[in-house]
Amino acid sequence: MNKNKKTLIASGLISIGITATQNIFALEKSKNDQPNFIIIFVDDMGYGDLGIYGNPNINTPNLDRMANEGQKWTNFYVAASVSTPSRAGLLTGRLPIRSGMCSSKRRVLFPDSNGGLPQSEITIAKALKTKGYHTSAIGKWHLGHKSSYLPINHGFDSYFGIPYSNDMDKIDKTNYFQIAEEEHYQSYNVPLMQDMKIIERPADQRTITKRYTEETIKKIKEYKNKPFFIYLAHSLPHIPLFRSGDFKGISKAGIYGDVVEEIDWSVGEILKTLKDEGIEKNTMVIFTSDNGPWQTYKTHGGSSGLLRGSKGGTFEGGMRVPCIMWWPGKIKNKVVKELGTTMDLFPTFCHLTSIGLPDDRIYDGYDISPIIFGMDKTVRDLVFFYRGTEVYAIRKGKYKAHFITQAEYGEESKAKHVHDIPLLFNLDVDPSEKYDISKEHPEVITDMKRILTKHNATVVPVENQLEKL
Repeated sequence: MNKNKKTLIASGLISIGITATQNIFALEKSKNDQPNFIIIFVDDMGYGDLGIYGNPNINTPNLDRMANEGQKWTNFYVAASVSTPSRAGLLTGRLPIRSGMCSSKRRVLFPDSNGGLPQSEITIAKALKTKGYHTSAIGKWHLGHKSSYLPINHGFDSYFGIPYSNDMDKIDKTNYFQIAEEEHYQSYNVPLMQDMKIIERPADQRTITKRYTEETIKKIKEYKNKPFFIYLAHSLPHIPLFRSGDFKGISKAGIYGDVVEEIDWSVGEILKTLKDEGIEKNTMVIFTSDNGPWQTYKTHGGSSGLLRGSKGGTFEGGMRVPCIMWWPGKIKNKVVKELGTTMDLFPTFCHLTSIGLPDDRIYDGYDISPIIFGMDKTVRDLVFFYRGTEVYAIRKGKYKAHFITQAEYGEESKAKHVHDIPLLFNLDVDPSEKYDISKEHPEVITDMKRILTKHNATVVPVENQLEKL
């Protein structure tokens, strides 16, 4: 092991494989029997939007069953509280500040953006290709719509989806809620792409969840005889909300509930296909969201449940998301209260497939397979809460310190509050972040400041991709 990698491991910035877990897993697979991976990544779904997470009005029987057969994670986070940087973090295992995929000026990529995920970054798909995996990206990309940034050029064999958010390319000045009520999908001139070509514009978003599901099932059947990785990134329940005819008006929770219940149906169809094809015991499925709910859209946005805040902010509701893991016969069935993040999926997949992490870069993800496989072990105790290019908050264990706070959206969001004494919350007993205990724990504040200084020293300036026009 070289000196650089030893230093990164010692500082807690990357993790190495856990021998005991590796031995357990090795007993159940041969060299020619690598596991399949499916990540189902929904857009703007809140912590409180699923039945299994306490929603009283949205029916999600398939996701509830998935959790009851697998694992429900209650302290799972994303790399950022908005789309583009969150997706970059998931696919690379690195904080988006390290790839230039975050900005305090333009927080996501837009149709007029010229930047995207740099080719120097290694995605989950690129890594798994070294082990002979079939790879497919389906759904929302939002990591660059120029040809060099599309999934095909980032390790994926195929792509079917909308290259950025489904509310972009809006050509109708009509009020959003009227457009949604009238189901006028033509108001958004977003393209639907197959690999590198636009095959439909505007995309008929009334059927987009159904078509993403059909494409996923098609790829499962096509790839079933070799190891595969499918990244299904639903465009919904991000606004504008659309659902197919079979799901119109079925939910007590209105159009938002209809959309979530159609996504739940989609999950059920995917799990059923895995079982029908006889590959469910060799396939790990992970369901999670890119950030919290977009609450400025009222009942068309989701719920953070008991958590404070929403999409765009660094309170818990913006970055703590639902996460369900499913792998019949392989992972321990339980509720997981340990910390985890989407950035942990990259090193975890690499560990499970015996892929070594490169020595030339810092990884912010950890191999969380010891927790997944039921070992009583804490792997991660730190989470950094970035807004744009700045750390606004840090969680260490049960404590979370807010150095900066700022409202999510609207005029009030322009006011940035830098706290001389950071706000401090004990998330074990106060997940709603109501009771500031900074005065009672000055030693925790001192430790958090030390952690922030140490972390900032690891950040090397790179070209900002979101500000390239």
